[in-house]
Amino acid sequence: MIKNPEITWSPSAIESLRKAWEFISLDSPANAKKVIEGIVESVDELLVNPSRYPADRFKKNNQGEYRAFEKYSYRIAEKIAETEILILRIRHIKQEPLEY
Repeated sequence: MIKNPEITWSPSAIESLRKAWEFISLDSPANAKKVIEGIVESVDELLVNPSRYPADRFKKNNQGEYRAFEKYSYRIAEKIAETEILILRIRHIKQEPLEY
């Protein structure tokens, strides 16, 4: 387990979160706020237990450092490194999954 981890968001994850906000806001700004805040809170909970979610089944040759979870129909992929938790991508679950 890593000690005193920090969370780092990749530029593509930030952009995906922004696009999700824009898309959901077209129908309901209140729901957009709820979804984005829920995703951010789930990510923040990783500081307490970085290994709380299962290994990412779409990552090739994954030894367990790549993990993923779903929140409000969005799939959040993360990488646990020595000093940080890197949020790699956020994709709607209806999108075709990407191996990486």
